[in-house]
Amino acid sequence: MPIYALGDQVPDIHPDAFVHPDAVVIGSVTIGAESSIWPGAVLRGDDGYICVGARTSIQDNCVLHTTAEHPTLVGDDCVVGHVVHLEGCTIESGSLIGSGSIVLHRVVVHSGAIVAANAVVLNDTDVPSGSIAAGVPAVIKPGRARPDDIVAGVEAYLNKSKRHRDTMRRIDL
Repeated sequence: MPIYALGDQVPDIHPDAFVHPDAVVIGSVTIGAESSIWPGAVLRGDDGYICVGARTSIQDNCVLHTTAEHPTLVGDDCVVGHVVHLEGCTIESGSLIGSGSIVLHRVVVHSGAIVAANAVVLNDTDVPSGSIAAGVPAVIKPGRARPDDIVAGVEAYLNKSKRHRDTMRRIDL
């Protein structure tokens, strides 16, 4: 798997994390225990710091980047769906970011909140606990998040990463 230091910026990946061989991790990136980074995901901590907590899935083709002023922080027990772009934002523990969404600078997605698929959450938006951010640009819908959806997503990806770690093998034809 392509994991790169950039000068003195060296990724710190917990030994219990699963990083797919086709993911790319560069620079100041920390990945917590039992987290999973899936094919095509790019975590590029060149300008600043990226931190992914424990038991969090960063799914296929996600892009996590940062700015010099604002790190990209993803808490524990989060689900970050396919083809998500996170940059300079904070995703608190126990949140779900739906496939195809974009979450930009200084956004805070609080614990128990959901960003709906394909939403664009603009700079400086606050997504309160229990809310859904949906649309382009995202509109906050209080009290609409279903916590069970987040828990189910976390559990599903814990199981998937274990299966991939234990049984995946490359076949050269």
